[in-house]
Amino acid sequence: MRTYRELFRAPEFTPLFVASCGNVASTTLTGLALATLVYARTDSPLLAALSMFGPSFAELVGATTLLSVVDRVRPRAALTLIALAGGVASLVLAMPGMPLWAMFVVILAMGLVGSVGGGVRYGLLNEIVPRNGYVLGRSVLNISVGAMQIAGFALGGVLLAVVSPRATLIIGAALSFGAALVLRFGLSARPARVAGRPSVAATWRVNRHLLSTPERRAVYLAMWVPNGLVVGCEALFVPYAPQGAAALFVAAAVGMLLGDLAAGRFLSPEARRRFVTPLRFLLALPYLLFVLPLGTPIAAGVVAVASIGFASTLLLQERLIALVGDEVRGQALGLHGTGMKAAQAVGATVAGLVAQYLPAGAAMAVMGLASLVVTAVLSPGLRLEGGGRRSAQVNAAVQPIPAAAERG
Repeated sequence: MRTYRELFRAPEFTPLFVASCGNVASTTLTGLALATLVYARTDSPLLAALSMFGPSFAELVGATTLLSVVDRVRPRAALTLIALAGGVASLVLAMPGMPLWAMFVVILAMGLVGSVGGGVRYGLLNEIVPRNGYVLGRSVLNISVGAMQIAGFALGGVLLAVVSPRATLIIGAALSFGAALVLRFGLSARPARVAGRPSVAATWRVNRHLLSTPERRAVYLAMWVPNGLVVGCEALFVPYAPQGAAALFVAAAVGMLLGDLAAGRFLSPEARRRFVTPLRFLLALPYLLFVLPLGTPIAAGVVAVASIGFASTLLLQERLIALVGDEVRGQALGLHGTGMKAAQAVGATVAGLVAQYLPAGAAMAVMGLASLVVTAVLSPGLRLEGGGRRSAQVNAAVQPIPAAAERG
Protein backbone atom coordinates (compact mmCIF):
# COMPACT_ATOMS: atom_id res chain seq x y z
CA MET A 1 0.00 0.00 0.00
CA ARG A 2 1.75 3.14 -1.26
CA THR A 3 -0.90 5.72 -2.22
CA TYR A 4 -3.60 7.66 -0.37
CA ARG A 5 -6.21 6.35 -2.81
CA GLU A 6 -5.41 2.78 -1.81
CA LEU A 7 -5.48 3.75 1.84
CA PHE A 8 -8.92 5.36 1.76
CA ARG A 9 -10.28 2.39 -0.17
CA ALA A 10 -9.50 0.19 2.81
CA PRO A 11 -12.81 -0.59 4.57
CA GLU A 12 -13.36 1.46 7.74
CA PHE A 13 -10.29 3.65 7.39
CA THR A 14 -12.42 6.67 6.43
CA PRO A 15 -14.64 6.61 9.57
CA LEU A 16 -11.57 6.07 11.75
CA PHE A 17 -9.93 9.06 10.04
CA VAL A 18 -13.02 11.29 10.40
CA ALA A 19 -13.49 10.40 14.05
CA SER A 20 -9.81 11.04 14.74
CA CYS A 21 -10.17 14.49 13.16
CA GLY A 22 -13.15 15.26 15.38
CA ASN A 23 -11.37 14.11 18.52
CA VAL A 24 -8.25 16.16 17.77
CA ALA A 25 -10.28 19.28 16.97
CA SER A 26 -12.19 18.83 20.23
CA THR A 27 -9.02 18.32 22.27
CA THR A 28 -7.41 21.36 20.65
CA LEU A 29 -10.32 23.67 21.37
CA THR A 30 -10.68 22.34 24.90
CA GLY A 31 -6.97 22.64 25.71
CA LEU A 32 -6.67 26.19 24.40
CA ALA A 33 -9.85 27.27 26.20
CA LEU A 34 -8.71 25.69 29.47
CA ALA A 35 -5.24 27.24 29.31
CA THR A 36 -6.76 30.64 28.61
CA LEU A 37 -9.33 30.28 31.38
CA VAL A 38 -6.81 29.10 33.99
CA TYR A 39 -4.19 31.69 33.05
CA ALA A 40 -6.80 34.47 33.29
CA ARG A 41 -7.84 33.27 36.76
CA THR A 42 -4.39 32.60 38.20
CA ASP A 43 -1.81 34.51 36.11
CA SER A 44 0.36 31.39 36.54
CA PRO A 45 2.33 29.92 33.58
CA LEU A 46 2.69 26.67 35.54
CA LEU A 47 -1.04 26.19 36.13
CA ALA A 48 -1.84 27.19 32.54
CA ALA A 49 0.60 24.55 31.27
CA LEU A 50 -0.80 21.93 33.65
CA SER A 51 -4.37 22.64 32.54
CA MET A 52 -3.37 21.89 28.95
CA PHE A 53 -1.05 18.93 29.54
CA GLY A 54 -2.16 17.68 32.96
CA PRO A 55 -4.25 14.78 31.54
CA SER A 56 -1.00 13.19 30.45
CA PHE A 57 -0.04 12.59 34.10
CA ALA A 58 -3.23 10.57 34.52
CA GLU A 59 -2.43 8.75 31.29
CA LEU A 60 0.83 7.66 32.88
CA VAL A 61 -1.18 6.12 35.73
CA GLY A 62 -3.37 4.44 33.12
CA ALA A 63 -0.32 3.11 31.30
CA THR A 64 0.81 1.31 34.45
CA THR A 65 -2.61 -0.01 35.49
CA LEU A 66 -5.11 -0.08 32.61
CA LEU A 67 -3.09 -0.65 29.44
CA SER A 68 -3.84 -4.39 29.29
CA VAL A 69 -7.40 -3.29 28.40
CA VAL A 70 -6.17 -2.20 24.94
CA ASP A 71 -5.95 -5.69 23.41
CA ARG A 72 -8.81 -7.16 25.48
CA VAL A 73 -11.77 -4.91 24.55
CA ARG A 74 -13.96 -4.54 21.48
CA PRO A 75 -12.38 -1.61 19.61
CA ARG A 76 -15.61 0.05 18.41
CA ALA A 77 -17.24 0.07 21.83
CA ALA A 78 -14.08 1.30 23.57
CA LEU A 79 -13.42 4.16 21.15
CA THR A 80 -17.05 5.27 21.20
CA LEU A 81 -17.20 5.37 25.00
CA ILE A 82 -13.93 7.30 25.21
CA ALA A 83 -15.25 9.95 22.81
CA LEU A 84 -18.49 10.24 24.80
CA ALA A 85 -16.55 10.64 28.04
CA GLY A 86 -14.49 13.46 26.50
CA GLY A 87 -17.64 15.32 25.51
CA VAL A 88 -19.18 14.96 28.97
CA ALA A 89 -15.97 16.18 30.62
CA SER A 90 -15.89 19.28 28.41
CA LEU A 91 -19.47 20.11 29.37
CA VAL A 92 -18.62 19.73 33.06
CA LEU A 93 -15.59 22.01 32.70
CA ALA A 94 -17.81 24.62 31.03
CA MET A 95 -19.98 24.94 34.15
CA PRO A 96 -19.59 28.40 35.72
CA GLY A 97 -18.31 28.74 39.25
CA MET A 98 -16.35 25.48 39.27
CA PRO A 99 -13.46 25.64 41.77
CA LEU A 100 -9.98 25.36 40.32
CA TRP A 101 -9.26 22.11 42.18
CA ALA A 102 -12.43 20.54 40.77
CA MET A 103 -11.41 21.55 37.25
CA PHE A 104 -8.11 19.73 37.68
CA VAL A 105 -9.90 16.64 39.02
CA VAL A 106 -11.94 16.52 35.79
CA ILE A 107 -8.84 17.18 33.69
CA LEU A 108 -7.01 14.27 35.32
CA ALA A 109 -10.08 12.03 34.92
CA MET A 110 -10.07 12.83 31.20
CA GLY A 111 -6.49 11.63 30.99
CA LEU A 112 -7.23 8.41 32.88
CA VAL A 113 -10.11 7.52 30.56
CA GLY A 114 -8.10 8.45 27.49
CA SER A 115 -5.05 6.41 28.53
CA VAL A 116 -6.23 3.38 26.56
CA GLY A 117 -7.49 5.31 23.54
CA GLY A 118 -4.27 5.51 21.53
CA GLY A 119 -3.48 1.82 21.84
CA VAL A 120 -7.01 0.82 20.84
CA ARG A 121 -7.03 3.23 17.88
CA TYR A 122 -3.65 2.31 16.46
CA GLY A 123 -4.10 -1.37 17.16
CA LEU A 124 -7.34 -1.14 15.15
CA LEU A 125 -5.50 0.71 12.39
CA ASN A 126 -3.09 -2.22 12.20
CA GLU A 127 -6.11 -4.50 11.55
CA ILE A 128 -7.79 -2.19 9.02
CA VAL A 129 -4.78 -1.70 6.73
CA PRO A 130 -2.33 -4.31 5.40
CA ARG A 131 0.91 -4.79 7.29
CA ASN A 132 2.87 -2.69 4.78
CA GLY A 133 0.32 0.12 5.03
CA TYR A 134 0.75 1.02 8.71
CA VAL A 135 3.32 3.81 8.23
CA LEU A 136 1.23 5.40 5.46
CA GLY A 137 -1.97 5.09 7.50
CA ARG A 138 -0.37 6.41 10.67
CA SER A 139 1.20 9.30 8.74
CA VAL A 140 -2.24 10.25 7.41
CA LEU A 141 -3.68 10.20 10.93
CA ASN A 142 -0.73 12.30 12.10
CA ILE A 143 -1.34 14.70 9.20
CA SER A 144 -4.96 14.93 10.31
CA VAL A 145 -3.69 15.84 13.78
CA GLY A 146 -1.67 18.69 12.26
CA ALA A 147 -4.55 19.83 10.05
CA MET A 148 -7.08 19.70 12.86
CA GLN A 149 -4.73 21.51 15.22
CA ILE A 150 -4.32 24.23 12.61
CA ALA A 151 -8.08 24.48 12.24
CA GLY A 152 -8.70 24.03 15.97
CA PHE A 153 -6.22 26.63 17.16
CA ALA A 154 -7.27 29.06 14.43
CA LEU A 155 -10.94 28.54 15.29
CA GLY A 156 -10.09 28.66 18.99
CA GLY A 157 -8.32 31.99 18.56
CA VAL A 158 -11.39 33.40 16.79
CA LEU A 159 -13.84 31.94 19.29
CA LEU A 160 -11.91 33.20 22.30
CA ALA A 161 -11.95 36.67 20.75
CA VAL A 162 -15.73 36.71 20.32
CA VAL A 163 -17.11 34.30 22.94
CA SER A 164 -16.04 33.08 26.36
CA PRO A 165 -13.71 30.14 27.04
CA ARG A 166 -16.70 28.27 28.48
CA ALA A 167 -18.61 28.60 25.21
CA THR A 168 -15.54 27.28 23.42
CA LEU A 169 -15.55 24.26 25.74
CA ILE A 170 -19.18 23.53 24.79
CA ILE A 171 -18.24 23.57 21.09
CA GLY A 172 -15.40 21.16 21.88
CA ALA A 173 -17.91 18.85 23.59
CA ALA A 174 -20.12 18.86 20.48
CA LEU A 175 -17.16 17.75 18.37
CA SER A 176 -16.49 14.83 20.75
CA PHE A 177 -20.10 13.70 20.55
CA GLY A 178 -19.96 13.88 16.76
CA ALA A 179 -16.84 11.69 16.75
CA ALA A 180 -18.63 9.16 18.96
CA LEU A 181 -21.48 8.90 16.42
CA VAL A 182 -19.05 8.33 13.55
CA LEU A 183 -17.26 5.59 15.47
CA ARG A 184 -20.47 3.84 16.51
CA PHE A 185 -22.04 3.74 13.06
CA GLY A 186 -18.93 3.77 10.84
CA LEU A 187 -16.94 0.89 12.33
CA SER A 188 -17.90 -2.76 12.40
CA ALA A 189 -18.03 -4.77 15.60
CA ARG A 190 -14.77 -6.65 16.11
CA PRO A 191 -13.85 -9.05 18.88
CA ALA A 192 -11.01 -8.31 21.28
CA ARG A 193 -7.56 -9.20 19.90
CA VAL A 194 -6.60 -11.19 23.00
CA ALA A 195 -8.75 -13.34 25.27
CA GLY A 196 -8.69 -13.00 29.03
CA ARG A 197 -9.41 -10.36 31.62
CA PRO A 198 -7.46 -7.11 31.77
CA SER A 199 -5.68 -6.53 35.05
CA VAL A 200 -2.96 -4.48 36.63
CA ALA A 201 -0.76 -7.60 36.74
CA ALA A 202 -1.23 -8.22 33.02
CA THR A 203 -0.43 -4.58 32.27
CA TRP A 204 2.81 -4.74 34.23
CA ARG A 205 3.76 -8.10 32.71
CA VAL A 206 3.41 -6.93 29.11
CA ASN A 207 5.08 -3.58 29.85
CA ARG A 208 8.07 -5.40 31.34
CA HIS A 209 8.21 -7.57 28.24
CA LEU A 210 8.16 -4.52 25.97
CA LEU A 211 10.97 -2.83 27.92
CA SER A 212 13.05 -6.00 28.36
CA THR A 213 15.55 -5.42 25.52
CA PRO A 214 18.02 -2.55 25.01
CA GLU A 215 16.77 -2.02 21.45
CA ARG A 216 13.17 -1.41 22.46
CA ARG A 217 14.15 0.68 25.50
CA ALA A 218 16.26 2.95 23.29
CA VAL A 219 13.39 3.42 20.84
CA TYR A 220 10.88 4.21 23.58
CA LEU A 221 13.15 6.72 25.32
CA ALA A 222 14.00 8.40 22.03
CA MET A 223 10.29 8.82 21.28
CA TRP A 224 9.44 10.07 24.77
CA VAL A 225 12.06 12.32 26.31
CA PRO A 226 13.27 14.76 23.59
CA ASN A 227 9.70 15.10 22.35
CA GLY A 228 8.42 15.87 25.85
CA LEU A 229 11.04 18.55 26.45
CA VAL A 230 10.13 20.30 23.19
CA VAL A 231 6.45 20.18 24.07
CA GLY A 232 7.52 22.02 27.21
CA CYS A 233 8.49 24.86 24.86
CA GLU A 234 5.00 24.75 23.34
CA ALA A 235 3.45 24.87 26.80
CA LEU A 236 4.92 28.37 27.18
CA PHE A 237 3.34 29.80 24.01
CA VAL A 238 0.52 31.47 25.97
CA PRO A 239 2.78 33.31 28.48
CA TYR A 240 5.33 34.03 25.71
CA ALA A 241 2.78 35.66 23.38
CA PRO A 242 -0.64 35.98 25.05
CA GLN A 243 -2.13 37.65 21.97
CA GLY A 244 -0.27 35.53 19.42
CA ALA A 245 -0.27 32.08 21.03
CA ALA A 246 -2.81 30.74 18.53
CA ALA A 247 -0.46 31.69 15.67
CA LEU A 248 2.40 29.80 17.29
CA PHE A 249 0.25 26.72 17.84
CA VAL A 250 -0.89 26.86 14.21
CA ALA A 251 2.74 27.13 13.07
CA ALA A 252 3.65 24.07 15.15
CA ALA A 253 0.80 22.12 13.59
CA VAL A 254 1.85 23.19 10.07
CA GLY A 255 5.41 22.01 10.65
CA MET A 256 4.25 18.69 12.07
CA LEU A 257 1.91 18.20 9.11
CA LEU A 258 4.69 18.82 6.59
CA GLY A 259 7.06 16.47 8.37
CA ASP A 260 4.56 13.63 8.56
CA LEU A 261 3.56 14.14 4.93
CA ALA A 262 7.16 13.85 3.78
CA ALA A 263 7.99 10.91 6.04
CA GLY A 264 4.88 8.87 5.28
CA ARG A 265 4.45 9.50 1.57
CA PHE A 266 7.78 10.45 0.00
CA LEU A 267 10.62 8.83 1.99
CA SER A 268 11.72 5.32 1.08
CA PRO A 269 12.36 2.81 3.90
CA GLU A 270 16.11 3.39 3.55
CA ALA A 271 15.66 7.17 3.63
CA ARG A 272 13.45 6.87 6.70
CA ARG A 273 16.26 5.09 8.53
CA ARG A 274 18.77 7.78 7.51
CA PHE A 275 16.55 10.71 8.50
CA VAL A 276 15.68 9.56 12.03
CA THR A 277 18.67 11.27 13.70
CA PRO A 278 18.65 14.57 11.71
CA LEU A 279 14.94 15.01 12.38
CA ARG A 280 15.42 14.40 16.10
CA PHE A 281 17.99 17.21 16.27
CA LEU A 282 15.85 19.51 14.10
CA LEU A 283 13.02 19.15 16.63
CA ALA A 284 14.90 21.11 19.30
CA LEU A 285 17.63 23.18 17.67
CA PRO A 286 15.48 26.13 16.43
CA TYR A 287 14.13 26.75 19.94
CA LEU A 288 17.56 28.05 20.97
CA LEU A 289 16.67 31.20 19.01
CA PHE A 290 14.00 32.09 21.56
CA VAL A 291 16.74 33.36 23.84
CA LEU A 292 16.61 36.38 21.49
CA PRO A 293 13.63 38.76 21.29
CA LEU A 294 11.50 37.50 18.37
CA GLY A 295 8.43 39.03 16.81
CA THR A 296 5.42 36.78 16.44
CA PRO A 297 5.86 36.18 12.65
CA ILE A 298 9.53 35.17 13.07
CA ALA A 299 8.73 33.07 16.14
CA ALA A 300 6.01 31.27 14.18
CA GLY A 301 8.47 30.47 11.40
CA VAL A 302 10.99 29.10 13.89
CA VAL A 303 8.32 26.94 15.51
CA ALA A 304 7.16 25.60 12.13
CA VAL A 305 10.68 24.54 11.14
CA ALA A 306 11.28 22.85 14.49
CA SER A 307 7.99 20.97 14.35
CA ILE A 308 8.99 19.20 11.14
CA GLY A 309 11.23 17.20 13.46
CA PHE A 310 8.20 15.54 15.08
CA ALA A 311 8.25 13.21 12.05
CA SER A 312 11.13 11.40 13.77
CA THR A 313 8.58 9.86 16.14
CA LEU A 314 6.69 8.34 13.20
CA LEU A 315 9.90 6.81 11.88
CA LEU A 316 10.77 5.43 15.32
CA GLN A 317 7.31 3.85 15.54
CA GLU A 318 8.12 1.89 12.39
CA ARG A 319 11.22 0.58 14.15
CA LEU A 320 9.18 -0.27 17.27
CA ILE A 321 6.68 -2.31 15.24
CA ALA A 322 9.59 -4.31 13.80
CA LEU A 323 10.69 -5.14 17.35
CA VAL A 324 7.42 -6.48 18.86
CA GLY A 325 5.10 -9.42 18.25
CA ASP A 326 1.58 -9.12 16.86
CA GLU A 327 -0.23 -10.10 20.07
CA VAL A 328 1.22 -7.20 22.06
CA ARG A 329 1.27 -4.62 19.28
CA GLY A 330 -1.75 -2.70 20.60
CA GLN A 331 -0.23 -2.39 24.07
CA ALA A 332 3.18 -1.57 22.56
CA LEU A 333 1.66 1.35 20.66
CA GLY A 334 -0.41 2.30 23.69
CA LEU A 335 2.69 2.35 25.88
CA HIS A 336 4.36 4.60 23.31
CA GLY A 337 1.39 6.98 23.28
CA THR A 338 0.87 7.21 27.02
CA GLY A 339 4.58 7.39 27.74
CA MET A 340 4.98 10.16 25.21
CA LYS A 341 2.09 12.13 26.68
CA ALA A 342 3.48 11.65 30.18
CA ALA A 343 6.86 12.91 29.02
CA GLN A 344 5.09 15.88 27.44
CA ALA A 345 3.31 16.61 30.70
CA VAL A 346 6.59 16.44 32.59
CA GLY A 347 8.18 18.71 29.99
CA ALA A 348 5.31 21.18 30.28
CA THR A 349 5.58 21.17 34.07
CA VAL A 350 9.35 21.66 34.05
CA ALA A 351 8.98 24.45 31.50
CA GLY A 352 6.36 26.13 33.68
CA LEU A 353 8.66 25.93 36.69
CA VAL A 354 11.60 27.35 34.72
CA ALA A 355 9.35 30.17 33.48
CA GLN A 356 8.62 31.11 37.08
CA TYR A 357 12.24 32.33 37.28
CA LEU A 358 13.18 33.15 33.67
CA PRO A 359 11.40 35.00 30.87
CA ALA A 360 9.27 32.63 28.78
CA GLY A 361 11.57 32.91 25.74
CA ALA A 362 14.68 32.07 27.77
CA ALA A 363 12.85 29.14 29.40
CA MET A 364 11.97 27.82 25.93
CA ALA A 365 15.63 28.00 24.91
CA VAL A 366 16.61 26.07 28.05
CA MET A 367 14.09 23.32 27.21
CA GLY A 368 15.36 23.13 23.64
CA LEU A 369 18.94 22.79 24.84
CA ALA A 370 17.93 20.02 27.25
CA SER A 371 16.22 18.17 24.38
CA LEU A 372 19.36 18.40 22.25
CA VAL A 373 21.50 16.99 25.07
CA VAL A 374 19.13 14.05 25.65
CA THR A 375 18.96 13.35 21.91
CA ALA A 376 22.75 13.21 21.71
CA VAL A 377 22.97 10.88 24.72
CA LEU A 378 20.33 8.47 23.33
CA SER A 379 21.63 8.36 19.75
CA PRO A 380 24.21 5.55 20.23
CA GLY A 381 21.48 3.17 21.41
CA LEU A 382 19.56 3.62 18.18
CA ARG A 383 22.43 2.60 15.91
CA LEU A 384 21.39 -0.97 15.31
CA GLU A 385 23.97 -2.84 13.28
CA GLY A 386 22.80 -4.12 9.93
CA GLY A 387 19.90 -1.66 9.46
CA GLY A 388 16.76 -3.36 8.26
CA ARG A 389 18.37 -6.83 8.37
CA ARG A 390 19.11 -6.38 12.10
CA SER A 391 15.53 -5.23 12.76
CA ALA A 392 14.18 -8.29 11.00
CA GLN A 393 16.42 -10.56 13.10
CA VAL A 394 15.27 -8.91 16.33
CA ASN A 395 11.63 -9.20 15.24
CA ALA A 396 12.08 -12.91 14.59
CA ALA A 397 13.71 -13.38 17.98
CA VAL A 398 11.17 -11.39 19.99
CA GLN A 399 8.04 -13.50 20.28
CA PRO A 400 4.76 -12.48 21.94
CA ILE A 401 4.21 -13.40 25.57
CA PRO A 402 2.88 -16.98 25.74
CA ALA A 403 -0.90 -17.27 25.88
CA ALA A 404 -0.87 -18.85 29.32
CA ALA A 405 1.05 -15.92 30.77
CA GLU A 406 -1.32 -13.51 29.04
CA ARG A 407 -4.38 -15.07 30.66
CA GLY A 408 -2.92 -14.87 34.17
